[in-house]
Amino acid sequence: MKRFRSLTLTAALAVLLAGGATYAQGPGPGGRNGRGPGGFGPGGGLPLRALNLTEAQQQQVRTLTQQNREQARSVAQRLRTAMEAQRKAVASIPVNEALIRSTTAELAEAQTEMAIHQARLRSDVFALLTPEQQADAKKMQTEREARLQERQQRQRN
Repeated sequence: MKRFRSLTLTAALAVLLAGGATYAQGPGPGGRNGRGPGGFGPGGGLPLRALNLTEAQQQQVRTLTQQNREQARSVAQRLRTAMEAQRKAVASIPVNEALIRSTTAELAEAQTEMAIHQARLRSDVFALLTPEQQADAKKMQTEREARLQERQQRQRN
């Protein structure tokens, strides 16, 4: 049971790290398949390309991501460090429950920081959108979640 919990926590952390690392890299070159101002990367998961941002909005998104890049790197580094510490604590022999508990708590705190950082960026980018774009973004998010639910349901069957 402990091993399953450890593996689950490690997998969840890896997902968060991958998202944090992707975000920390900042906007790409854009273009058709890029993750630039119109992609899903810098907007905190918002479908910016589909929202037809104005040039001014694109520049504001670029500015926001550049401003947040350093903090994202620091949060991602903290997350990596906490994950490694927790991995070592779980692997230590003899078992040191206090160490495992403390490193797992630090890992949860680092994951929380990353989630808050990502949510703030998403909120800041969302605030740049017009009311119509916000409504479209919410609609697209709902549709994306529905597709995910369908996929998960198909995989269970």
